[in-house]
Amino acid sequence: MKIIDLTHEIVEGMPVYPGTEPPEIKIATTIEKDGFEERLITMFSHTGTHMDAPCHILKGGSTLSDFDISDFTGRAVLIDVRGMNEVTVEHVQKYSGELENAKFAVLHSGWDKLWGTPEYFKNFPVLNDSAAELLATFDLKGICMDMISIDPADTVTYANHRIIFKKGLVIVENLRGLESIGTEVFELTCLPLNIKGGDGSPVRAFALA
Repeated sequence: MKIIDLTHEIVEGMPVYPGTEPPEIKIATTIEKDGFEERLITMFSHTGTHMDAPCHILKGGSTLSDFDISDFTGRAVLIDVRGMNEVTVEHVQKYSGELENAKFAVLHSGWDKLWGTPEYFKNFPVLNDSAAELLATFDLKGICMDMISIDPADTVTYANHRIIFKKGLVIVENLRGLESIGTEVFELTCLPLNIKGGDGSPVRAFALA
C-alpha cells in the first residue's frame, strides 16, 4: 500500500476561485532578528485543495465544527469523467455497486493538469442535476473532485452545491494526481483545519492505495 498526496501546494500567486484573492505569505520574524522564523499567512478559507461545509452556501447549514474527524476519512470510489462535458445520471449509475459501501465519491477529470492556466476554470466536467441528486442518495460523507468546483465557475445558482449540501455532505475541490491511485476503490483522507464554525478550510488530502 502506498500513500499518494492529492494536495496542491499553497503558494503566493496560485490559482484561486474567480473573484477571490490568492494567499499572501510573508516572513514575519527571522532567526537573525528574532531567534526564530515564522510566516504570516493570509488567505480565503477555500484556498487550494479545500473542503466546503454546507454553511458555505446554505444559511444555517452545518459547519466544520458539526462533523466528527472520522467523517473526513474512509473508502472512496473513483468515478472517471475524463473527456466528458456533462456527467449524466447513467454514467454515475455504473458505479452504484461500489458507492453503496463508500464514504466518498471522487470525480476524476484530469483537469489538474491545467492548474495554473486560464483553461483550468473553463469547460470542466459538471454533474447534471439528476446525477448530483443520485450521488446524494448514497450514504456518503462527501463528494470530491480534481476541479475548481462542483458547479460551473460562472454559476450564479450553485445548484450542485445546494443538492449535495442539503444532504449534509461536504465537498472537496481542487484535488490533484488522481491518476496515480491506479485503482477504482481506495482509502481517502481529507483533513481540514479545526476552525470553529468554519464554512470551509484548506485540507491535506491523500490516498492509500
